Amino acid sequence: MPLTASFRTLWAGNAAGNLSDGLMFVALPLIAATLTQDPLLVAGLSTVYAAVRLCVVLPIGALVDRWDRRTILWSTNLIRAVALGGLSVLLLAGFGSIPVLYLAIALVGIVEVAADNAAQAVVPALVSSRDLDRANGRISAAQLIADEFVGPPLGGLLFGIAVALPISVASAFYAVAGLLFLALPRTPRRPRPAARPARGSLWADTMQGARRLAGDRLLGPLAIIGGVTSIAYMAPFAILVVYAADVLDVTPTGYGVILAVSALGGLLGSLVAAPIRARIGYRWTIAGSLLLGAASMAGLAGTTSPWLAAVLLAAYILHAVLWGVCVSSLRQRLVLDRYRGRVNAASKLLGLLGLALGSALGGVLAGVFGLAVPFLASAVLFLGCAVAALLLFRPRSRPLPTAVG
Repeated sequence: MPLTASFRTLWAGNAAGNLSDGLMFVALPLIAATLTQDPLLVAGLSTVYAAVRLCVVLPIGALVDRWDRRTILWSTNLIRAVALGGLSVLLLAGFGSIPVLYLAIALVGIVEVAADNAAQAVVPALVSSRDLDRANGRISAAQLIADEFVGPPLGGLLFGIAVALPISVASAFYAVAGLLFLALPRTPRRPRPAARPARGSLWADTMQGARRLAGDRLLGPLAIIGGVTSIAYMAPFAILVVYAADVLDVTPTGYGVILAVSALGGLLGSLVAAPIRARIGYRWTIAGSLLLGAASMAGLAGTTSPWLAAVLLAAYILHAVLWGVCVSSLRQRLVLDRYRGRVNAASKLLGLLGLALGSALGGVLAGVFGLAVPFLASAVLFLGCAVAALLLFRPRSRPLPTAVG
Protein backbone atom coordinates (compact mmCIF):
# COMPACT_ATOMS: atom_id res chain seq x y z
CA MET A 1 0.00 0.00 0.00
CA PRO A 2 1.49 3.41 -0.95
CA LEU A 3 2.33 5.90 1.76
CA THR A 4 -0.03 8.84 2.19
CA ALA A 5 0.11 11.93 -0.01
CA SER A 6 0.89 14.04 3.07
CA PHE A 7 3.89 11.86 3.85
CA ARG A 8 5.12 12.13 0.27
CA THR A 9 4.94 15.91 0.63
CA LEU A 10 6.96 15.69 3.86
CA TRP A 11 9.49 13.43 2.14
CA ALA A 12 9.89 15.80 -0.81
CA GLY A 13 10.34 18.78 1.51
CA ASN A 14 12.94 16.89 3.55
CA ALA A 15 14.81 15.87 0.40
CA ALA A 16 14.91 19.46 -0.88
CA GLY A 17 16.15 20.72 2.48
CA ASN A 18 18.77 17.96 2.72
CA LEU A 19 20.08 18.81 -0.74
CA SER A 20 20.46 22.42 0.38
CA ASP A 21 22.38 21.21 3.44
CA GLY A 22 24.81 19.30 1.25
CA LEU A 23 25.32 22.25 -1.08
CA MET A 24 25.90 24.66 1.78
CA PHE A 25 28.32 22.53 3.78
CA VAL A 26 30.72 22.11 0.88
CA ALA A 27 30.34 25.69 -0.37
CA LEU A 28 30.90 27.63 2.85
CA PRO A 29 34.43 26.28 3.54
CA LEU A 30 35.34 26.88 -0.12
CA ILE A 31 34.06 30.45 0.13
CA ALA A 32 35.92 30.94 3.42
CA ALA A 33 39.13 29.79 1.74
CA THR A 34 38.77 32.65 -0.77
CA LEU A 35 38.50 35.15 2.09
CA THR A 36 41.33 33.97 4.36
CA GLN A 37 44.44 31.82 4.22
CA ASP A 38 44.16 30.94 7.92
CA PRO A 39 43.10 27.26 8.19
CA LEU A 40 41.87 27.82 11.74
CA LEU A 41 39.37 30.41 10.55
CA VAL A 42 38.15 28.07 7.82
CA ALA A 43 37.85 25.18 10.28
CA GLY A 44 36.01 27.54 12.62
CA LEU A 45 32.92 27.18 10.43
CA SER A 46 32.55 23.56 11.53
CA THR A 47 33.25 24.54 15.13
CA VAL A 48 30.57 27.24 15.14
CA TYR A 49 28.05 24.92 13.49
CA ALA A 50 28.68 22.11 15.98
CA ALA A 51 28.70 24.46 18.99
CA VAL A 52 25.38 26.16 18.27
CA ARG A 53 23.67 22.82 17.64
CA LEU A 54 24.92 21.46 20.95
CA CYS A 55 23.76 24.59 22.77
CA VAL A 56 20.23 24.69 21.38
CA VAL A 57 19.28 21.06 20.78
CA LEU A 58 17.61 20.49 24.18
CA PRO A 59 15.57 23.72 24.47
CA ILE A 60 14.51 23.46 20.84
CA GLY A 61 13.16 19.99 21.61
CA ALA A 62 10.88 21.58 24.21
CA LEU A 63 9.75 24.21 21.71
CA VAL A 64 8.93 21.51 19.16
CA ASP A 65 6.56 20.05 21.74
CA ARG A 66 5.01 23.47 22.44
CA TRP A 67 4.58 24.85 18.93
CA ASP A 68 2.74 23.65 15.84
CA ARG A 69 5.15 21.35 14.00
CA ARG A 70 3.89 22.18 10.52
CA THR A 71 4.59 25.85 11.25
CA ILE A 72 8.08 24.98 12.49
CA LEU A 73 8.79 23.06 9.28
CA TRP A 74 7.81 25.71 6.78
CA SER A 75 9.11 28.68 8.76
CA THR A 76 12.56 27.23 9.48
CA ASN A 77 13.10 26.42 5.82
CA LEU A 78 11.99 29.85 4.68
CA ILE A 79 14.28 31.42 7.31
CA ARG A 80 17.19 29.45 5.85
CA ALA A 81 16.18 30.47 2.34
CA VAL A 82 16.19 34.16 3.30
CA ALA A 83 19.48 33.86 5.23
CA LEU A 84 21.34 32.20 2.37
CA GLY A 85 19.70 34.48 -0.17
CA GLY A 86 21.02 37.44 1.80
CA LEU A 87 24.46 35.84 1.98
CA SER A 88 24.45 35.37 -1.80
CA VAL A 89 23.67 39.06 -2.30
CA LEU A 90 26.51 40.06 0.04
CA LEU A 91 28.94 37.79 -1.78
CA LEU A 92 27.92 39.12 -5.18
CA ALA A 93 28.27 42.69 -3.89
CA GLY A 94 31.76 41.99 -2.56
CA PHE A 95 30.84 42.25 1.11
CA GLY A 96 31.57 38.65 2.07
CA SER A 97 33.65 38.14 5.21
CA ILE A 98 34.49 35.43 7.73
CA PRO A 99 32.21 36.93 10.44
CA VAL A 100 29.33 36.99 7.94
CA LEU A 101 29.92 33.31 7.13
CA TYR A 102 30.03 32.46 10.83
CA LEU A 103 26.75 34.29 11.41
CA ALA A 104 25.12 32.50 8.47
CA ILE A 105 26.16 29.01 9.52
CA ALA A 106 25.17 29.69 13.15
CA LEU A 107 21.67 30.78 12.11
CA VAL A 108 21.29 27.85 9.74
CA GLY A 109 22.51 25.43 12.41
CA ILE A 110 19.97 26.64 14.96
CA VAL A 111 16.96 26.42 12.68
CA GLU A 112 18.16 23.11 11.24
CA VAL A 113 17.91 21.53 14.69
CA ALA A 114 14.28 22.65 14.92
CA ALA A 115 13.43 21.51 11.38
CA ASP A 116 14.97 18.06 11.80
CA ASN A 117 13.29 17.46 15.15
CA ALA A 118 9.87 18.60 13.94
CA ALA A 119 10.15 16.48 10.79
CA GLN A 120 10.79 13.36 12.85
CA ALA A 121 8.12 14.16 15.43
CA VAL A 122 5.40 14.74 12.82
CA VAL A 123 5.80 11.43 10.94
CA PRO A 124 3.40 9.41 13.17
CA ALA A 125 0.67 11.95 12.39
CA LEU A 126 1.03 11.30 8.65
CA VAL A 127 1.35 7.50 8.44
CA SER A 128 -0.09 4.54 10.31
CA SER A 129 1.96 2.76 12.96
CA ARG A 130 2.54 -0.24 10.69
CA ASP A 131 4.06 2.06 8.02
CA LEU A 132 6.55 3.84 10.31
CA ASP A 133 9.49 1.63 9.32
CA ARG A 134 8.84 2.14 5.62
CA ALA A 135 8.35 5.88 6.03
CA ASN A 136 11.53 6.31 8.09
CA GLY A 137 13.44 4.25 5.54
CA ARG A 138 12.45 6.64 2.78
CA ILE A 139 13.40 9.65 4.90
CA SER A 140 16.78 8.20 5.95
CA ALA A 141 17.76 7.31 2.40
CA ALA A 142 16.81 10.73 1.04
CA GLN A 143 18.72 12.48 3.81
CA LEU A 144 21.81 10.36 3.37
CA ILE A 145 21.94 10.60 -0.40
CA ALA A 146 20.97 14.28 -0.81
CA ASP A 147 22.91 15.63 2.17
CA GLU A 148 26.11 13.62 1.95
CA PHE A 149 26.46 12.22 -1.57
CA VAL A 150 24.64 14.47 -4.06
CA GLY A 151 24.83 17.89 -2.42
CA PRO A 152 28.61 18.07 -1.81
CA PRO A 153 29.80 17.20 -5.35
CA LEU A 154 27.09 19.39 -6.86
CA GLY A 155 28.13 22.21 -4.55
CA GLY A 156 31.74 21.88 -5.66
CA LEU A 157 30.68 21.93 -9.31
CA LEU A 158 28.54 25.04 -8.84
CA PHE A 159 31.32 26.77 -6.89
CA GLY A 160 33.60 26.24 -9.88
CA ILE A 161 31.11 28.18 -12.01
CA ALA A 162 30.55 31.06 -9.58
CA VAL A 163 31.44 31.53 -5.92
CA ALA A 164 27.93 32.49 -4.81
CA LEU A 165 26.07 30.01 -7.06
CA PRO A 166 25.89 27.02 -4.64
CA ILE A 167 24.57 29.32 -1.90
CA SER A 168 21.94 30.73 -4.25
CA VAL A 169 20.83 27.26 -5.32
CA ALA A 170 20.72 26.09 -1.68
CA SER A 171 18.55 29.10 -0.85
CA ALA A 172 16.18 28.17 -3.69
CA PHE A 173 15.84 24.57 -2.50
CA TYR A 174 15.17 25.71 1.08
CA ALA A 175 12.39 27.90 -0.32
CA VAL A 176 10.98 24.91 -2.22
CA ALA A 177 11.06 22.87 1.00
CA GLY A 178 9.24 25.62 2.90
CA LEU A 179 6.50 25.82 0.27
CA LEU A 180 6.09 22.04 0.28
CA PHE A 181 5.72 22.01 4.06
CA LEU A 182 3.06 24.71 3.77
CA ALA A 183 1.04 22.16 1.78
CA LEU A 184 1.00 19.73 4.72
CA PRO A 185 -2.30 19.40 6.60
CA ARG A 186 -2.54 21.53 9.70
CA THR A 187 -1.51 19.73 12.86
CA PRO A 188 -4.59 18.80 14.91
CA ARG A 189 -4.71 20.34 18.36
CA ARG A 190 -3.47 17.86 20.91
CA PRO A 191 -5.97 16.73 23.50
CA ARG A 192 -5.69 18.28 26.95
CA PRO A 193 -6.35 15.67 29.62
CA ALA A 194 -8.11 17.03 32.70
CA ALA A 195 -5.21 15.92 34.89
CA ARG A 196 -2.54 17.37 32.62
CA PRO A 197 -0.20 19.58 34.66
CA ALA A 198 0.27 23.25 33.85
CA ARG A 199 3.13 24.04 31.50
CA GLY A 200 6.33 24.78 33.35
CA SER A 201 9.35 26.82 32.36
CA LEU A 202 11.26 25.98 29.20
CA TRP A 203 14.09 24.55 31.29
CA ALA A 204 11.70 22.38 33.32
CA ASP A 205 10.09 21.08 30.13
CA THR A 206 13.51 20.38 28.64
CA MET A 207 14.66 18.39 31.65
CA GLN A 208 11.40 16.45 31.68
CA GLY A 209 12.21 15.11 28.23
CA ALA A 210 15.72 14.13 29.29
CA ARG A 211 14.36 12.35 32.37
CA ARG A 212 11.81 10.48 30.28
CA LEU A 213 14.53 9.22 27.97
CA ALA A 214 16.84 8.27 30.84
CA GLY A 215 14.03 6.46 32.65
CA ASP A 216 12.94 4.38 29.67
CA ARG A 217 14.46 0.90 29.97
CA LEU A 218 14.65 0.49 26.19
CA LEU A 219 15.02 3.94 24.63
CA GLY A 220 17.51 5.19 27.24
CA PRO A 221 20.09 2.45 26.62
CA LEU A 222 19.46 2.72 22.87
CA ALA A 223 20.32 6.42 23.04
CA ILE A 224 23.60 5.58 24.78
CA ILE A 225 24.35 2.97 22.12
CA GLY A 226 23.57 5.66 19.55
CA GLY A 227 26.10 7.99 21.14
CA VAL A 228 28.77 5.28 21.01
CA THR A 229 27.97 4.46 17.38
CA SER A 230 28.34 8.17 16.58
CA ILE A 231 31.90 7.95 17.92
CA ALA A 232 32.44 4.79 15.89
CA TYR A 233 31.12 6.49 12.75
CA MET A 234 33.00 9.76 13.02
CA ALA A 235 36.41 8.41 14.05
CA PRO A 236 37.14 6.87 10.62
CA PHE A 237 35.02 9.28 8.57
CA ALA A 238 36.96 12.25 9.95
CA ILE A 239 40.05 10.99 8.13
CA LEU A 240 38.29 9.28 5.21
CA VAL A 241 39.54 11.71 2.57
CA VAL A 242 43.15 11.19 3.75
CA TYR A 243 42.62 7.42 3.80
CA ALA A 244 41.29 7.55 0.24
CA ALA A 245 44.32 9.47 -1.01
CA ASP A 246 47.08 7.68 0.93
CA VAL A 247 45.76 4.12 1.25
CA LEU A 248 43.41 3.70 -1.69
CA ASP A 249 45.54 5.97 -3.90
CA VAL A 250 42.58 7.62 -5.61
CA THR A 251 42.22 11.11 -7.06
CA PRO A 252 39.57 13.55 -5.80
CA THR A 253 37.41 12.41 -8.72
CA GLY A 254 37.91 8.78 -7.71
CA TYR A 255 36.97 9.66 -4.16
CA GLY A 256 33.74 11.17 -5.44
CA VAL A 257 33.01 7.99 -7.40
CA ILE A 258 33.54 5.87 -4.28
CA LEU A 259 31.09 8.03 -2.35
CA ALA A 260 28.56 7.83 -5.18
CA VAL A 261 28.80 4.02 -5.30
CA SER A 262 28.49 3.77 -1.53
CA ALA A 263 25.24 5.75 -1.68
CA LEU A 264 23.65 2.67 -3.25
CA GLY A 265 23.73 1.12 0.22
CA GLY A 266 21.37 3.83 1.40
CA LEU A 267 18.95 3.13 -1.41
CA LEU A 268 19.02 -0.57 -0.62
CA GLY A 269 18.51 0.13 3.07
CA SER A 270 15.45 2.26 2.42
CA LEU A 271 13.86 -0.64 0.53
CA VAL A 272 14.73 -3.53 2.83
CA ALA A 273 14.55 -1.96 6.31
CA ALA A 274 10.80 -2.40 6.76
CA PRO A 275 10.54 -6.00 5.45
CA ILE A 276 13.63 -7.11 7.40
CA ARG A 277 12.30 -5.59 10.61
CA ALA A 278 8.89 -7.15 10.02
CA ARG A 279 10.45 -10.57 9.47
CA ILE A 280 13.08 -10.78 12.22
CA GLY A 281 12.05 -8.04 14.66
CA TYR A 282 13.80 -5.05 16.17
CA ARG A 283 16.28 -7.07 18.23
CA TRP A 284 17.94 -8.87 15.37
CA THR A 285 17.60 -6.04 12.86
CA ILE A 286 19.37 -3.60 15.18
CA ALA A 287 22.01 -6.09 16.31
CA GLY A 288 22.55 -7.28 12.74
CA SER A 289 22.97 -3.73 11.47
CA LEU A 290 25.59 -3.05 14.14
CA LEU A 291 27.43 -6.25 13.21
CA LEU A 292 27.36 -5.09 9.58
CA GLY A 293 28.87 -1.79 10.69
CA ALA A 294 31.64 -3.66 12.53
CA ALA A 295 32.38 -5.91 9.54
CA SER A 296 32.49 -3.02 7.07
CA MET A 297 34.88 -1.01 9.26
CA ALA A 298 37.15 -4.02 9.80
CA GLY A 299 37.21 -4.60 6.05
CA LEU A 300 38.10 -0.98 5.34
CA ALA A 301 41.01 -1.23 7.77
CA GLY A 302 42.54 -4.02 5.72
CA THR A 303 41.89 -3.16 2.08
CA THR A 304 43.77 -1.07 -0.46
CA SER A 305 41.26 -1.70 -3.27
CA PRO A 306 39.12 1.33 -4.17
CA TRP A 307 36.31 -0.87 -5.48
CA LEU A 308 36.23 -3.08 -2.41
CA ALA A 309 36.29 0.06 -0.27
CA ALA A 310 33.27 1.37 -2.19
CA VAL A 311 31.38 -1.88 -1.54
CA LEU A 312 32.32 -1.81 2.15
CA LEU A 313 31.22 1.81 2.46
CA ALA A 314 27.93 0.87 0.80
CA ALA A 315 27.55 -1.88 3.41
CA TYR A 316 28.21 0.68 6.12
CA ILE A 317 25.58 3.04 4.70
CA LEU A 318 23.15 0.10 4.61
CA HIS A 319 23.85 -0.43 8.32
CA ALA A 320 23.27 3.27 9.05
CA VAL A 321 19.85 3.26 7.38
CA LEU A 322 18.76 0.04 9.12
CA TRP A 323 19.83 1.40 12.49
CA GLY A 324 18.28 4.81 11.93
CA VAL A 325 14.97 3.42 10.74
CA CYS A 326 14.58 1.05 13.69
CA VAL A 327 15.53 3.55 16.38
CA SER A 328 13.39 6.33 14.91
CA SER A 329 10.39 4.02 14.59
CA LEU A 330 10.79 2.78 18.16
CA ARG A 331 10.85 6.33 19.53
CA GLN A 332 7.81 7.26 17.48
CA ARG A 333 5.93 4.18 18.70
CA LEU A 334 6.88 4.36 22.37
CA VAL A 335 6.96 8.10 23.14
CA LEU A 336 3.77 10.09 23.65
CA ASP A 337 3.23 12.77 21.01
CA ARG A 338 3.52 15.62 23.50
CA TYR A 339 7.01 14.47 24.55
CA ARG A 340 8.47 13.45 21.17
CA GLY A 341 10.36 16.67 20.51
CA ARG A 342 12.11 16.58 23.88
CA VAL A 343 12.96 12.87 23.76
CA ASN A 344 14.24 13.29 20.19
CA ALA A 345 16.39 16.20 21.39
CA ALA A 346 17.89 14.29 24.31
CA SER A 347 18.80 11.41 21.99
CA LYS A 348 20.22 13.86 19.45
CA LEU A 349 22.41 15.48 22.10
CA LEU A 350 24.15 12.17 22.79
CA GLY A 351 24.67 11.69 19.06
CA LEU A 352 26.15 15.17 18.61
CA LEU A 353 28.52 14.65 21.54
CA GLY A 354 29.56 11.34 20.02
CA LEU A 355 30.28 12.98 16.67
CA ALA A 356 32.47 15.63 18.30
CA LEU A 357 34.38 13.05 20.33
CA GLY A 358 34.73 10.71 17.36
CA SER A 359 36.16 13.43 15.14
CA ALA A 360 38.85 14.26 17.69
CA LEU A 361 39.53 10.59 18.42
CA GLY A 362 39.90 9.71 14.74
CA GLY A 363 42.49 12.40 14.18
CA VAL A 364 44.51 11.40 17.24
CA LEU A 365 44.44 7.67 16.47
CA ALA A 366 45.40 8.23 12.83
CA GLY A 367 48.20 10.62 13.73
CA VAL A 368 49.71 8.41 16.44
CA PHE A 369 49.04 4.86 15.24
CA GLY A 370 48.27 5.07 11.52
CA LEU A 371 45.28 5.42 9.22
CA ALA A 372 43.98 1.88 9.74
CA VAL A 373 43.55 2.23 13.51
CA PRO A 374 40.45 4.50 13.51
CA PHE A 375 38.68 1.87 11.38
CA LEU A 376 39.73 -0.95 13.70
CA ALA A 377 38.66 1.01 16.76
CA SER A 378 35.34 1.70 15.07
CA ALA A 379 34.85 -2.01 14.36
CA VAL A 380 35.45 -2.85 18.02
CA LEU A 381 32.94 -0.21 19.16
CA PHE A 382 30.30 -1.45 16.72
CA LEU A 383 30.85 -5.02 17.86
CA GLY A 384 30.42 -4.02 21.49
CA CYS A 385 27.23 -2.13 20.62
CA ALA A 386 25.85 -5.19 18.80
CA VAL A 387 26.37 -7.31 21.91
CA ALA A 388 24.76 -4.61 24.07
CA ALA A 389 21.74 -4.48 21.74
CA LEU A 390 21.28 -8.25 21.92
CA LEU A 391 21.34 -8.08 25.71
CA LEU A 392 19.01 -5.08 25.78
CA PHE A 393 16.25 -6.64 23.71
CA ARG A 394 14.80 -9.60 25.53
CA PRO A 395 12.30 -11.89 23.79
CA ARG A 396 8.86 -10.42 24.49
CA SER A 397 5.63 -12.31 24.97
CA ARG A 398 3.67 -9.29 23.70
CA PRO A 399 4.28 -6.79 20.88
CA LEU A 400 5.86 -3.47 21.76
CA PRO A 401 3.19 -1.00 22.88
CA THR A 402 2.23 1.96 20.74
CA ALA A 403 2.17 5.39 22.33
CA VAL A 404 -0.89 7.58 21.92
CA GLY A 405 -1.69 11.16 22.80
